[in-house]
Amino acid sequence: MQPPESSQIDLGKAQVIDRVPKVIKELKFGVLTNDDIVSQAVVEVSDRKFFDLDHDRAVVSNGPLDARMGISNKTAQCKTCGHMLKECNGHFGHVRLVLPAFHVGYFKRVIGILQEICKECSRILLPETERRAFLREMRRPGLDNLRRMQIAKRINERCRKTRQCEHCQAINGVVKKAGSSALKITHDKFRAFNSSTSVKKQPPISKTVFDESFAEARNANTEIEKHFKKAQDDMNALRVLKLFKKISNTDCELLGLDPKEARPEMFLWQFIPAPPVCIRPSVGQEGASTEDDLTAKLGDIVQSNINLKNALLKGAPVQTIMECWDYMQLQIAVYINSDVPGLNKADLGKPIRGFVQRLKGKQGRFRGNLSGKRVDFSGRTVISPDPNLRVDEVAVPELVAKNMTYPEVVTRYNKEKLQARVLNGSKKWPGANYLMKKDSTFKMMLKYGNLKHVANELQEGDTVERHIEDGDIVLFNRQPSLHKLSILSHFAKVRPHRTFRLNECVCNPYNADFDGDEMNLHVPQTEEARAEAMELMGVKNNLATPKNGEPIISAIQDFISAAYLLSSKDNFFDRRSFTQICLYMLGHETKFDLPPPSVLKPQMLWTGKQVFNILMHPNKEDPVLVNLDAACREFKQPKDGRPKDLDPNDAWLVIRNSEVMCGVMDKSTIGSGKKDNVFYIMLRDYGPPAAAEGMNRLSKLSARWFTNIGFSIGIGDVYPSDRLVQSKNDLVEAAYAACDEVIAQYKAGTLEKYPGCDELQTMENQISGLLSKVRQQAGDECIAQLSKYNSPLIMATSGSKGSSINVSQMVALVGQQIIGGSRVQDGFQDRTLPHFPKNARQPPSKGFVRNSFFSGLLPYEFIFHAMSGREGLVDTAVKTAETGYMSRRLMKSLEDLSTRYDDTVRNSSAAIVQFQYGDDKLDPVDMEGKAKPVHFDRTFIHSESTTYDNDERSLLPQEIMEVCAEMLEKERAKLNRVDLMGNELGYMDRSDHGVDQFESARDFLDSIEQYVQAKAEKLISRGGDIDPADARSRQGLDHTGKLTETTLRAFIAACLLKYKKAQVEPGHAVGAVGAQSIGEPGTQMTLKTFHFAGVAGMSITQGVPRIKEIINASKEISTPVISCELVTKDQIASARIVKGRIEKTYLRDVIHSITEIWSGNEAYVTVKINQKTIDDLQLEITVPQILAAIKNHKRFKGDDLKFRTTRNSISLIIDLDPASKQGLSKTEIAATSADPFLRLKHLKRMMPNIQIMGHPQAARAIIRTDEKGTTNTLLVEGYGLRECMTTAGVDGLHTRTNNVMEAREVLGIEAARSTIITEISEVMKDMDIDPRHMQLLADVMTYKGEVLGITRFGLAKMRDSVLQLASFEKTADHLFDAGGAGRTDLIEGVSECIIMGKTMGLGTGAMEVVRKLNFYEGQIGARKTAFEDAWTELCEAPQPTRGKKRVR
Repeated sequence: MQPPESSQIDLGKAQVIDRVPKVIKELKFGVLTNDDIVSQAVVEVSDRKFFDLDHDRAVVSNGPLDARMGISNKTAQCKTCGHMLKECNGHFGHVRLVLPAFHVGYFKRVIGILQEICKECSRILLPETERRAFLREMRRPGLDNLRRMQIAKRINERCRKTRQCEHCQAINGVVKKAGSSALKITHDKFRAFNSSTSVKKQPPISKTVFDESFAEARNANTEIEKHFKKAQDDMNALRVLKLFKKISNTDCELLGLDPKEARPEMFLWQFIPAPPVCIRPSVGQEGASTEDDLTAKLGDIVQSNINLKNALLKGAPVQTIMECWDYMQLQIAVYINSDVPGLNKADLGKPIRGFVQRLKGKQGRFRGNLSGKRVDFSGRTVISPDPNLRVDEVAVPELVAKNMTYPEVVTRYNKEKLQARVLNGSKKWPGANYLMKKDSTFKMMLKYGNLKHVANELQEGDTVERHIEDGDIVLFNRQPSLHKLSILSHFAKVRPHRTFRLNECVCNPYNADFDGDEMNLHVPQTEEARAEAMELMGVKNNLATPKNGEPIISAIQDFISAAYLLSSKDNFFDRRSFTQICLYMLGHETKFDLPPPSVLKPQMLWTGKQVFNILMHPNKEDPVLVNLDAACREFKQPKDGRPKDLDPNDAWLVIRNSEVMCGVMDKSTIGSGKKDNVFYIMLRDYGPPAAAEGMNRLSKLSARWFTNIGFSIGIGDVYPSDRLVQSKNDLVEAAYAACDEVIAQYKAGTLEKYPGCDELQTMENQISGLLSKVRQQAGDECIAQLSKYNSPLIMATSGSKGSSINVSQMVALVGQQIIGGSRVQDGFQDRTLPHFPKNARQPPSKGFVRNSFFSGLLPYEFIFHAMSGREGLVDTAVKTAETGYMSRRLMKSLEDLSTRYDDTVRNSSAAIVQFQYGDDKLDPVDMEGKAKPVHFDRTFIHSESTTYDNDERSLLPQEIMEVCAEMLEKERAKLNRVDLMGNELGYMDRSDHGVDQFESARDFLDSIEQYVQAKAEKLISRGGDIDPADARSRQGLDHTGKLTETTLRAFIAACLLKYKKAQVEPGHAVGAVGAQSIGEPGTQMTLKTFHFAGVAGMSITQGVPRIKEIINASKEISTPVISCELVTKDQIASARIVKGRIEKTYLRDVIHSITEIWSGNEAYVTVKINQKTIDDLQLEITVPQILAAIKNHKRFKGDDLKFRTTRNSISLIIDLDPASKQGLSKTEIAATSADPFLRLKHLKRMMPNIQIMGHPQAARAIIRTDEKGTTNTLLVEGYGLRECMTTAGVDGLHTRTNNVMEAREVLGIEAARSTIITEISEVMKDMDIDPRHMQLLADVMTYKGEVLGITRFGLAKMRDSVLQLASFEKTADHLFDAGGAGRTDLIEGVSECIIMGKTMGLGTGAMEVVRKLNFYEGQIGARKTAFEDAWTELCEAPQPTRGKKRVR
């Protein structure tokens, strides 16, 4: 029942109402007309003085600081509206210009319009028929901005070709910006006439008139004579304005303008708006004041305008007037944009901050004040570790807790608590800082006053801003925020001291360490915000990373070392110690069941592994039963077929129903980054709370246990034994000897070259290989000799920190220093340092360090080590900037993609990018296997272990398949295949007309069936299908192959449930997550890495530069490679023949000699062909073909050249008669000269570089043979995919290139998409990113039908939104464009919504919740407005409508 209208009920804490009274629906950009500027102004600015010094520094009226435009200090009052600074927004003024001026923002647009109209009659330069066709196109309904811009561009290109106006026959030439000056336009009317080379050209009449106008000047001044040919028409602002005013409205439409919104004459200044004073405040000092740049510039504009006016009134010479006019235009330009190109930077001093500078850049309005702001309720301090906190807690210092508040509304439930808070006041924690009474807007400070009285007066509905207390929800963040896990939500725990403390397990997502890092803390201020923070951003709900579903919050460093030591085989505890250790980790509230001891006699002992049983499953009531088979870090696959669990290092972990059978806990099994991880399995099978609780227990246990047993590192840990020193020296000496041998071979020239390398590269490769082996061998030697209690070794084997290389560098030797991918290069002449002989290639002189850090480095070793260290630092610094910009671009392009309720992925304008996310609707964060939703083996082991029953009989093989089919039938029934007419098709009909969107679901059901089939076949192999009475068969059925119905049903049900859970939720921001998943690993990639594609000397760009090439969609890439599949893969000879067909071969590659012969009557050059080379290279070329190639060259086509051939030589004979040189063209003579002697020399020099066969763009081809040496592929460096595909001997269907744009041109857009996916996956293969993210990126780049780079140009073609583009790059250009074209922004995307303060349409904003709010009548609906409604009631009271008189 609705309550009566009078008794208003309060809804507790006010809901965050998304339906605010008014929502900005769209933003329209436009240009102000002169009338607009004048009518919005309250004052004309006509005086350059700021203050009247005679009258007590009062502001001058009609000056730039006139008080009618608002005020900038807190005491004064606005003259227009009478309000103080707080209420008055300021008012505009205007400056009236004597002559019009160009607007620097619209300058390009003005030139564009001038190019399209006749410079005499203002008609558009199009023939009537074309004009009508274009007009029809422009007026077509439903045109989007991109199409409109393309049409406008076509019109511009067409108009620029028109030489003569159709309407008034005037001649039109080229309109362009005049030279270097900023704001001058010239019209080169007779360009066509002047540049024409025709003999019979007649000057047009207007040209003669134009020339005659100079007659007087030419007579007076002889200087003009030589320049007057260059004279051009000057288009000054006044002329342009007159032309623009004559343009008709229909022509405006063809110019791409809407005549109702923007007429061309609006792009010129006639009046200049003066902005309100409060956006350019004066900073007052005693007796003086500093004015804002804008105010100063406004004064300059007024002054230059007055000067121009006076010059006109006085009738000054034209030159003076023009100079004044130019100066005024310049001042106006600088006022708008202070770094106009072509501005003379003569008036030195710092450039002023114009309007454009206020908007653009990181600190500008868009990025600094709209997209991102400084916020209240946030704190920042140093962080430190605390393993006693839960993973989802953060310790907040009391100081911070007293400053940060949360507004809590008083209800009858919390009234007593809040009264106590108010009594404590603001100085004592837990207290409160402010109180807001129910119906007033006044905030009462609780620092002073009678707090007891205030507390007693507390009523329900008041709001108390109380201090942060334990259990409050806060957001915790560390910069740089590279992915969504860089800001998580924790529960606050207020503690003394001055740092934020967090559990070390949570360092990974933040990438935090405790060497002085600072972190930020934010306090959400509403119940909704807290609920969302905890559900979506809570630490527990983000244990796995969305990059690929691996656990990212898990044990690290100390915890791993401690767990490794505790779970080793040699730990035994008596009952006292064991219970003590268990109580280390369990809170007082958890009771635990003591397990039976492992050793009974001579005394009862428990093992360290049993501690972990209790950690996972403390008592019978606890539901957590972990089942896992996993390889530990040190696991080696057994060669002789022994079972894995008999590993000598105890490195195979088996857990059954939360009992550790064997194996140790190390980085692979409890650390992050692996999916067969104990905590990950707890998370998957029993939810986040179980996994988080496991980590809480582990951190408490590790910290306390390590404190007791101690774990430290000292100089003794890195002391090498004599035996080790000896074996190290032997290794080094052996390596030195091997290197000397290689160097000797190199000097003698007997070194066998690697394919694609010269001798020097081959030698360097060999030596590098030898020396890098030394460090590895010394490391292995060192590891073998260290004690198993050696601390660095324990850390390296458990994986908690460091590696065996670190240990061996401290103990044995530091090894080869690599700089820029090779050994140390020469810094002095022919040597690295002056300590070595010249041209020494021995290891020490090239940066091999044979000492260890323990023994100390020699001076030259030290400098080499420092060099390679410096390279690392520089690389890191450069990489940060590169990847940061890359991430920002990715984020801006993908931010507004989200999944919708119809399973599609769309952007905010609802354009479809993918029909299904990743083709299978699965969310990468829920993938259990490698990009697969279910890890079958583990799920089966879990189902089997949890449902095992000795008494239940095993199913027979055919029964297994029957149960499976019966369970899957229900699911398959939902996936019926129908064609477009609704007719049923076969279930697996994958023809073109049968494929639908459920393919991946069908595949998944098939994969379950195949897995069960494998189990049934295993049972058959154990004899399970023979007679049940048979002994072997019984054994198979009861023991080795037993599969009960309960287990099978549990397994299939679990698989189906996991698949359903793994589907991506509608509204999920897949784009943003994808951008972060690619951008964040990018920061860890090395910057400059080349990798050799199986062949030395064939380097392919990798790392960050390669990703940049792909996402920029570059046409030219640094290492283009086409990999050609050969038709005959197994014969090297056929591979060589194809290589000869493709590779670019020059004449110089196949000749013996080239000789020049002069006899008395003739001169010729003879080229001798080396037939052996041709045969060795297996080139298919003959002498006539070579001759044809030479004749094809453009320099060998002269009439004075003749050719003569023999079996293996070609002679070029030159005619010595000078007459024969008459027919040569100028270019020919310029290239080879007319003198026969010089001409022959030139031609001889050109001959070796003539290409005789191969594709012009294929620089070289390399045959790659795989490891087995059976199949050959041909790798071609260069472009030319189409030519390579069609070469005989190449299998064109399997030939691919790594150049995306070439794939697009030759094979189409789908090929480009798959090229992008394979290429990005190739670069990021070690980063382990889910393929769905890369597919999404590829789809965004190709969904428009062309490949769009993720740059400002690509973004402009993807999204139409002005605000999004302006908030990315080139802010001012986009805003001026939008204004000139009168564009409208619908404010749908993420950037726009943030800027305008709307709720965005993805994530929790993707849907609305409907519920009954029990409002009483009149509480909702339109409220009365203060002004308009009162006005209508008073003045326009509705007249009672008089009906017709009723006739009685």
